[in-house]
Amino acid sequence: MPPNLYLWLSEQRSVFDFIKSNGIARKLASRFVAGETVDSAIEAAKVLNADGTMVSLDLLGESVSSREETGAARDEVLEILHAIFETKVDGNVSVKLTQLGLDIDRSLCIENMSQILERAKELDIFVRIDMESTEYTERTLEIFEELHDKYGNVVGIVIQSYLYRSAGDIEMLVKRGARVRLCKGAYSEPPELAFQDMKDVRAAFVALMKRLVDDGTYPGIATHDDEMVDKTLKYVEANSIPVERFEFQMLYGVRRDLQKKLRNQGFNVRVYIPFGSNWYPYLMRRMAERSSNVGFMVKSLIRETFAGK
Repeated sequence: MPPNLYLWLSEQRSVFDFIKSNGIARKLASRFVAGETVDSAIEAAKVLNADGTMVSLDLLGESVSSREETGAARDEVLEILHAIFETKVDGNVSVKLTQLGLDIDRSLCIENMSQILERAKELDIFVRIDMESTEYTERTLEIFEELHDKYGNVVGIVIQSYLYRSAGDIEMLVKRGARVRLCKGAYSEPPELAFQDMKDVRAAFVALMKRLVDDGTYPGIATHDDEMVDKTLKYVEANSIPVERFEFQMLYGVRRDLQKKLRNQGFNVRVYIPFGSNWYPYLMRRMAERSSNVGFMVKSLIRETFAGK
């Protein structure tokens, strides 16, 4: 299916209404999104915690267009922080700067993030700023540095290995002592900015992974790729890197077999739990960003089905 068709579908309210009322479609969506409310996300978190898996709650929604929407998103993130604290869930929070006003006004975005981080600091809960497309990379890192100067490692950041610039960004973040989540990257980026061949993306990921587990501050190695996981395991074993120094990170509903395997081997595993009323556009945009995302989700379902999970 062409990417622009997924984008078109993401904007069709009638399709969303059908999916919400269709039991089979909704069940499929629920595999990858933990409902629409903070309570539903907390319940999903408790189930994962019971198996020894940490979580990061991710309120869906990005690229908002009004100050009122940014305020609503900020308030819901504050509610998430309160819920984590009250329920004693072993988890943190993930946010996108476009959700908090980056496209509207830089100072508004920083003010919203500051309110979130003030509360997170009071409650001793970590907050990760997600990385979006390259349109936002530089601005996101600039705001992160400003916030990190003030709040330290209450706040962390994400780096995408498929961007040419990421090696330099990792060096800056390692020197800063920042907490980094390393992922391959899911957006469709042009060849002048990003590696296009998965072989090159993987090679960059491995190089950055080594740098982070050697000298980073509790990095998150975010991948469902067996090859990347195996190379990480071999590297930490060969270099006697303690399991307490890093964690593996994966998405809700994806490679639960691999999550269990890593937990059983004694590694720290964190699952990102997306939730919220914007779950349908979220799924469609993920499909539009890369056609491989469709096959990836289907393969995950098939793999676990035949494994009897």
